[in-house]
Amino acid sequence: QVQLVESGGGLVQAGGSLRLSCAASGRTFSMYAMAWFRQAPGKEREFVAAINWSGGSTYHADSVKGRFTISRDNAKNTVLLQMNSLKPEDTAVYYCAARFGRTGSYYSDGYNYWGQGTQVTVSS
Repeated sequence: QVQLVESGGGLVQAGGSLRLSCAASGRTFSMYAMAWFRQAPGKEREFVAAINWSGGSTYHADSVKGRFTISRDNAKNTVLLQMNSLKPEDTAVYYCAARFGRTGSYYSDGYNYWGQGTQVTVSS
């Protein structure tokens, strides 16, 4: 069982930056691939970024590539999402997700555990 708690969301102006953090419980964090998804009002949940068990491989959606960076610290049971050059269309609730296994997935149904989400609002 893994429990995930996100933090770091908030209100920021377009062009600004935020760093989201996801703290995971348990002693087997390194056995899970991790990801961030987001869901805007009236839209489906969409993939943002994923990272494999070691942090050696990362994947980013085209819409955030070059602006967002996912990383993890297995010693601290933490996964981060650094978000730069934010745009109003990045406004959404951001969710942290865990998937047992070494590699991530682009699909939300591939993840076993989810956090409660953190709101990110980007004003124009």
